[in-house]
Amino acid sequence: MAERVYTLSQVAQHKSKKDCWLVVNGRVLDVTKFLDEHPGGEEVLIEAAGKDATKDFEVIGHSKAAQNLLRKYQVGVLQGHVVKDADSKETTYKESKGKEMSAFVIKDDGVPKYAAVLEFVVPLLVAGSYFCYRYLARAAQITY
Repeated sequence: MAERVYTLSQVAQHKSKKDCWLVVNGRVLDVTKFLDEHPGGEEVLIEAAGKDATKDFEVIGHSKAAQNLLRKYQVGVLQGHVVKDADSKETTYKESKGKEMSAFVIKDDGVPKYAAVLEFVVPLLVAGSYFCYRYLARAAQITY
């Protein structure tokens, strides 16, 4: 199968949220449909759009599943690069019925930070007040 060859200037024309291409290891990727699914957020991909993002991709240390996703979004190769797959088992991409990737995302639920302090301090004050009352009540009984 002949791969379509692109220049870096051609890739640079695709750097918007509606048309997002980038290059990783000589592969030209159209990641427009992947923006919403990217565990690191779409901003990361948009920032790298139209550029060679190989160094950024490798520094993060992506999983094998993420590396296999490169094949799914590949639309061609960068001019002057030969894309080699080290392991022939990894060259075929098998689509799964479910989601390709899952991630745990911690979202800010809108609760103010002082609320967490209040959840700890208020019960502590109530317990302290109770024990002070018991102490003073017992001391009052002893003096009479």
